[in-house]
Amino acid sequence: MRQALGLLVGAMLMGNATTARDLPLERVFASPPLSGTVPRALTLSPDGRHVAYLKPRAEDPLRSDLWVREVSTGAERLAVDSLALSPAPASLSEAELQRRERARLASARGIVEYRWAPDGRALLVPLDGDLWLQPLDGPARRLTRSEESEVDAKLSPDGRFVSYARGANLFVTEIATGSERAVTTEGEGPVFYGQAEFVAQEEMKRMTGQWWSPDSARLAVTRVDERAVATAVRAAIGSDGTRVTAQRYPFAGTANARVSLEIRALDGGAPVMVDLGPDPDIYLARVTWASPSRLLVQTQPRDQSRIDLLDVDAATGRSRRILSETATAWTNLHDNLKLLRDGGFLWTSERDGFSHLYRFDGRRLVQITRGPHVVDELLAVDEGAGLAFVTGFFETPLEKALYAVRLDGRGRPRRISPAGMSAEAVMDERGTVALVTASSPAQPPQVSLVDREGVRRFWIAENRLEDTPYAPYAEAHVLPRFGTLKAADGQLLHWMMLVPPGLAAGARAPVFLEVYGGPGVQRVRRQWGAMLHQYLVRRGFVVFQIDNRGSANRGTAFEFPIHRRLGTVEVEDQLAGLAWLRQQPFVDPDRVAVYGWSYGGYMALRLMTKAPEAFAAGVAGAPVTDWRLYDTHYTERYLGNPARDPAPYDASAIVPDAARLARPLLLLHGLADDNVVFDHSAKLMAALQAAGRPFETMVYPGQTHAIREPALATHMWTTILAFLERSLCLPQRAGTAPCGHAGKGHMEPREAAPAKGTNG
Repeated sequence: MRQALGLLVGAMLMGNATTARDLPLERVFASPPLSGTVPRALTLSPDGRHVAYLKPRAEDPLRSDLWVREVSTGAERLAVDSLALSPAPASLSEAELQRRERARLASARGIVEYRWAPDGRALLVPLDGDLWLQPLDGPARRLTRSEESEVDAKLSPDGRFVSYARGANLFVTEIATGSERAVTTEGEGPVFYGQAEFVAQEEMKRMTGQWWSPDSARLAVTRVDERAVATAVRAAIGSDGTRVTAQRYPFAGTANARVSLEIRALDGGAPVMVDLGPDPDIYLARVTWASPSRLLVQTQPRDQSRIDLLDVDAATGRSRRILSETATAWTNLHDNLKLLRDGGFLWTSERDGFSHLYRFDGRRLVQITRGPHVVDELLAVDEGAGLAFVTGFFETPLEKALYAVRLDGRGRPRRISPAGMSAEAVMDERGTVALVTASSPAQPPQVSLVDREGVRRFWIAENRLEDTPYAPYAEAHVLPRFGTLKAADGQLLHWMMLVPPGLAAGARAPVFLEVYGGPGVQRVRRQWGAMLHQYLVRRGFVVFQIDNRGSANRGTAFEFPIHRRLGTVEVEDQLAGLAWLRQQPFVDPDRVAVYGWSYGGYMALRLMTKAPEAFAAGVAGAPVTDWRLYDTHYTERYLGNPARDPAPYDASAIVPDAARLARPLLLLHGLADDNVVFDHSAKLMAALQAAGRPFETMVYPGQTHAIREPALATHMWTTILAFLERSLCLPQRAGTAPCGHAGKGHMEPREAAPAKGTNG
């Protein structure tokens, strides 16, 4: 790909469009997506004969239909047309709306999930609150028709039944007859069965509360009692009025839901209560049926310093602990448990400081992979060939890839996905084929079906750059630069930067420093980047990101420095990046703006209050301002329980430092946010007003934690860019708009110490 060389220096300073190939802001968020349309929710059928996925409709990119492709021929066809089955506007239950919000599908329409039948001949399709069974050959059959939504529907392993939660109870329908029966009847109000509680969905990646036994005779079912959980009265303010919602929300330091596990026989009888240990204040993390008579259950104590793996007798509920993972800070949950024929299993552990693959032989864990790199997901196992298939970061922290690993631990992992690209993958049980979604800084995401050697059978979506809607703008595409800096403890920090091309000698560009900085996330990778970044670099901004300590996929020594210290080492590392930036001859050191959303919003505010003169301006979206207002599982993992030790919460809060704000701030928030609730911004607003500190704000009625609608996203970024024009005193705007900097005509942002690094 060729980088454009002819952009005018005036464009560097946010001038108007100068060429026909200039990228309009409206087009960044419009449909179809600039980067091309690639399917999501890719799966392989249990018999390995078909691939299924969701694709958005051409006329409505937020509405998805279900498509199927034959593995043998590559032939594609529409399996379920969402409008044909359900043409009327949907009315979903609160439970379904909440579940979609937790899955980041709040704005999605049409089909948002599906499941294969065990024989691979049909698909279970939840649609607009009801359930449909769609055979690969033949018409769809409607399974439910009820006022309230059926949630988390699953087919039994023998394919005879479908289970689902509705209201506060769990139900089963026999597919052949259509007869429905209640598996539980005791659920009511804040006590419910068969669904995951808030923190399980939001923080633990456990979206279900029901698990079928392999013989289809029983179900393991959660009982959730939220009576002691605090009620947050949330006013979801929309353009058409205000809807007041009383949401059970376990704020840090307050009571969690009491979650227990029962085994319910399909033919009735008394439930079997599973022994989860003497402490009722625990987290139920994972449930796996090992056989019709045995379950493996993972739990965490409230401080999350341990993961216990329990072996449970399904007939009696008695349990014994067979494995524990412990850590000096916290333990990271995963889904990497694969059962083996001999009764053992594969598992990942961070016990040597990095996530690696282990084999449990019934007595102990035997390590399979080693080294200063990370195994991310365990996808498939072929015991006959002695292979496991995993994704991870074996060669560089910047590229996630698919690998084949020998179960005996010998040899090096063999890379299957393309070199130079970051990839996600889905495989069948034995790893015979893989669906690989891969991209690079020069290639938008592509989806292909490959064999275990990496040989492509066919494209699901080739998505060549010249075939995407981005093609008319691609000549001016700016490739990122990558490099490293050293943190205070000597660990390497990876950064990514886009630099406007064609800068005149001696010209200095303003900087858009985008920060997230929170745990469990990695932003700097060799993959296709955000189209918004391309818009900003064309507008003359240097775009810069750095993954600070606490970020994911670097091992516990890199993650754990933030334990009980949120807002400390992350700030140090971002300021080290800022210091290095200021040394670059093409950077205007007095015009660096910081932007972040969610944890990134917290970081933007933290940087602006702990280093008040460091940035020329800041934009904070949906920020956490007081960690006491966030949930238990996430917050206590990093800061501890404030009911026992409030000091880390006091030290990490933004609100007490509000008076230190010295530079222009734009605060953004959705008025219906149920994740980082609007109380966070309201609390900061009050503190800034009491301290006499000016700021700007923009709120979005009816919007939750992310602003996804194209028109609203365009409005938001128009607002942000106008704010940056004023606040950074860009030359062509200085005569017509007031400058920021708290009334200062010249900044002296020199708080960050110089830093040395590499530029690659």
